[in-house]
Amino acid sequence: MSASPRRILFPLIGFAAASLLLGCNSLRSPPPEFPQQSGESGSAQPPPGQPPAAPARPARQFRLSPASTALVAQAHKAASSGDFGLAAATVERAMRIDPDNPLLWIELGRVRLSAGDFGQADSMGRKALSLATGDPRAQSSAWHLIADALRALGRNQEAAEADQRAGTH
Repeated sequence: MSASPRRILFPLIGFAAASLLLGCNSLRSPPPEFPQQSGESGSAQPPPGQPPAAPARPARQFRLSPASTALVAQAHKAASSGDFGLAAATVERAMRIDPDNPLLWIELGRVRLSAGDFGQADSMGRKALSLATGDPRAQSSAWHLIADALRALGRNQEAAEADQRAGTH
């Protein structure tokens, strides 16, 4: 029995397509190699068979977008006039724009703290802390919020520990 042209052609087309796709990766230039600084010993190289250590990442720094900045300014104005409900709603609008920004969670926590909702303020600080990975300033602000909320709840020992952690970031 002879093989049909379709049975022969399709595997060849698949092989050719895979070769082209894999070949495209070879068009990328390899990452640059950085020579060792003079005075560095060869001991910094990983042992054979182990991948090289990842380079140190620079510290991350969260910022507010222009829209979020405007909304936070409106929230501050509402909070300063005692309208904490409007202030919280305004920060929540900013959070719909940038929900993973720990600075907004800290702002909402500060509004909740000012409104006397200390448990919520603590929760907002902890959420901000979980999002602030890599940003020491945001982490410190989150720890300060947590400390203030715990202090308001009468949990002074935990507040002191949170203050201590705020100082280490």
